[in-house]
Amino acid sequence: MKASVLHKFGTPPTFEEIVDPVCGPNSVVIELKACGVCRSDYHAWSGSDPDVKLPHIMGHELAGIIAETGSGIKRFSVGDYVTVPFILGCGICSDCQMSNSTICDKQETIGFTVSGGFAQFVEIYFADFNLVRLPCSLGFETAAAMGCRVTTAFRALTDRARLLSGEWLAVYGCGGIGTSAILIAKALGAKVIGIDINTLALEKARDLGADIVLDSAKFLNIWQEVRELTNGGVHVSIDALGIEETFQNSIRSLRKLGRHIQVGMPTGNNANVSLALLDLIYSRQLKVIGTRGMASAGFSSLLTMIDEGSIKIDSLISKKLKLSQVSEALSQFGKRSEAGITIINNFST
Repeated sequence: MKASVLHKFGTPPTFEEIVDPVCGPNSVVIELKACGVCRSDYHAWSGSDPDVKLPHIMGHELAGIIAETGSGIKRFSVGDYVTVPFILGCGICSDCQMSNSTICDKQETIGFTVSGGFAQFVEIYFADFNLVRLPCSLGFETAAAMGCRVTTAFRALTDRARLLSGEWLAVYGCGGIGTSAILIAKALGAKVIGIDINTLALEKARDLGADIVLDSAKFLNIWQEVRELTNGGVHVSIDALGIEETFQNSIRSLRKLGRHIQVGMPTGNNANVSLALLDLIYSRQLKVIGTRGMASAGFSSLLTMIDEGSIKIDSLISKKLKLSQVSEALSQFGKRSEAGITIINNFST
């Protein structure tokens, strides 16, 4: 098969032919039809993710058709249209049985611990437990765009933060996951402030329904502006970038009893941050909540909202590329937020 293979961190992946994946007894092999390019792929590409071993195939927001099933697969068949969460739970442990497979101790992560979707075919482990069957109304590109960023934002807002209609949400970083959060929050009836330094990302945030957009570079302390605009602070704030600056601003934007959601993956020097525990967490009685991915069991509610038209995933897609152009897609990342979601939809060239 053809694949985009990373041989050295920080260098362009090589578009080459490699051996097809071998389907294990509890696995399926999917023929890729679409795969998103995410900031987490950038972390893998740059060497910031310790799980990635070279040579490696990245890509974790995927959709396609089952080409082969293992002998132990009972719920799916060749020809099924499917997507899958990037965190593959074992399906057996107590966490998985309680629909908490994102914290499974035996998990594999597509595109990080195992080969991913920047290829014509990919093996999916623990397939009966993890695969999500796609409705006929949902196209492959939409399903891929629904991947890591939309599903993570959906779980962050509905399950972890329990955002309510009428509440204020601040989104720090209006890239793929930030704009996903804006789209979902508006569908839930919340009021949203989108914050970034990228003009294109802010324009995208406004187009998706953000009530207010702010260029944080224009303010000495952006969190003070957020508090003033919301008469004391937002109810929920998301750090969608994963750097100390956005984390600190997100925490400080909250009103008393507010909820901070850490969605952006902190890497390198940002993995450990300082925190005004007394003045913020203790005195203002704030909640700091971590979240990562969404289990397959959580897809049903999201798919219903998409089918009803309250969440329009296609509006997030901003660019479509060939598999051989993966390095072009990765180059848009760094400290700046990308404007929308890039999809790989051609796997032959």
